[in-house]
Amino acid sequence: MGKLNDLANAGQAIWLDFVARDFLNDGGLKKLIDEDAVTGVTSNPTIFQQAMGEGTAYDTSLAAYDKAHPGAPAIDRYEHLAIEDIKAAADTLRAVYDRLGAKDGYVSLEVSPYVANDTDATIAEAKKLWAAVDRPNLMIKIPGTPAGVPAIAATIAAGINVNVTLLFSQQSYQAVALAYADGLEQRVARGEPIDQIASVASFFVSRIDSKIDKKIEDGTGGEAGKALAGKVAIANAKLAYAWYQEFIASDRWQALAAKGAQPQRLLWASTGVKNPDYPDTLYVDTLIGPDTVNTMPPKTMDAFRERGTARATLTDDLDGARHVLAEAERLGLDLDGVTATLVEEGVASFSKSFDELLGSIAAKHPAEA
Repeated sequence: MGKLNDLANAGQAIWLDFVARDFLNDGGLKKLIDEDAVTGVTSNPTIFQQAMGEGTAYDTSLAAYDKAHPGAPAIDRYEHLAIEDIKAAADTLRAVYDRLGAKDGYVSLEVSPYVANDTDATIAEAKKLWAAVDRPNLMIKIPGTPAGVPAIAATIAAGINVNVTLLFSQQSYQAVALAYADGLEQRVARGEPIDQIASVASFFVSRIDSKIDKKIEDGTGGEAGKALAGKVAIANAKLAYAWYQEFIASDRWQALAAKGAQPQRLLWASTGVKNPDYPDTLYVDTLIGPDTVNTMPPKTMDAFRERGTARATLTDDLDGARHVLAEAERLGLDLDGVTATLVEEGVASFSKSFDELLGSIAAKHPAEA
């Protein structure tokens, strides 16, 4: 029983932010489930681009698909490969899902970043991917863009689990939390069950500090600004969780909970440290609390296993967190502007990875079937 198990004992689920064919086939995920209490997996276009765009692990499967579907477009070929991986991960996690009564054991698959600003297209793609994977422990990842918010409500109302991604601001998070409740309420109004539906809100952390710290390095805020380096993202996340605690105590949520609704857990994403001057477990150590998830890339998971500190920290010094954000505003660090930019950059980055992924698949010379 190591430190990752201690996180689970503190009420925080550990998910792996990585997926690849060889890793799944070699039992890597099963090992993390058995030894480190990992209970979920996240993927995104960048992860798939890195997995599929290099090496030969996918060539045999791609060749067989191409033989059965000659001339298929690259996006169909990608979806075939991705769905195979997601099904395999879901099947590996199914025992966790069953043991925890649908409260965990999920794997996430993202809608195309090309539809991030199109509500109807997002809903349609979510339904298509949900049907194609056909596993109850799948979550469809939908970005928390303005167009994504009504898509989240509609997708939940359709009985599909949702991982809301690319959340950076407290305001955006609150909007998707309310959208989740709205989707559940639509089901209740139709007399449909809500106790097997799950959602997480993926709140990104390290990218905020990267932006804010750059502003500080460039002189914004002067000497006073230097005291905020490496602190704004954590303060932002802590106050998002404080709002979550208030919301689940509200009459609106309690009415849903009485009908079996699961809370939409906050998931800390982008928890790999970008600044080498910071401890490599910074965004794990400081954000530990009940009913949360931390999805970690393998490197961060290894670091925490070796030298992390598993202690409930998420509700520590909320007044200090409020002070940090108040100072950031006073000094002109423009957190609102930073978070808006990060959403745009996130969508653009995933679109670029998707372009590269489809290009590499289109260019592949499939192995003989």
